[in-house]
Amino acid sequence: MMTVRPLSPALDRMFSLDRELDRALGSALTNGAGRVWHPATDVIERSNEYLIALELPGVQPDAVDVIFEQNTLTVRGTKASTVQPVEDAELRIYSAERVSGAFERSFRLPEHVDGNAIQASFQNGVLSISVPKTPASQPRKIAIKTGEPAIAG
Repeated sequence: MMTVRPLSPALDRMFSLDRELDRALGSALTNGAGRVWHPATDVIERSNEYLIALELPGVQPDAVDVIFEQNTLTVRGTKASTVQPVEDAELRIYSAERVSGAFERSFRLPEHVDGNAIQASFQNGVLSISVPKTPASQPRKIAIKTGEPAIAG
C-alpha cells in the first residue's frame, strides 16, 4: 500500500502541480506511456572517429544495448526506478523527480564509418562510444611533385 502524505501544504501544492504538469505533458508526448527520458548526449567528430557520450546515471551497463545497423547507431536500455514499494509496508513518497524506465537514442552516421571497429565503454555513469572512420574517408595530405607536370598535354 502506497501512502502519500504532504510535508506541508505549500510543498504539497508545489509537488501536486509538478505531478499534474508531468502527467499532462508526459501523456501528450508519450501517449500515456510515462515520462520521456532522453539521456544528455554529446556527439563529437575528430579527424579519425566520431565520439558519442551519453549520461546514464543510475543505469547498469548490462541494461544497455548498443546496436549498429544500416549506418544507424542505436542506444537503448532501461533505468530501474529507485522507488521500490515493499508489499504490506507503508511507503511515503514526498517527491519522485528522477526519471526511470526505457530510453532509446539513435544517431544516423555518414557512409564512411567502420561498423566492425565500434567500441563502447561505461565509466562513472557515462557511456562512451567510439565510431572509427574508414581510412578512405579520412583527410590525407597530397604531396606536391616538382619538375614534371601532373597532366601531360
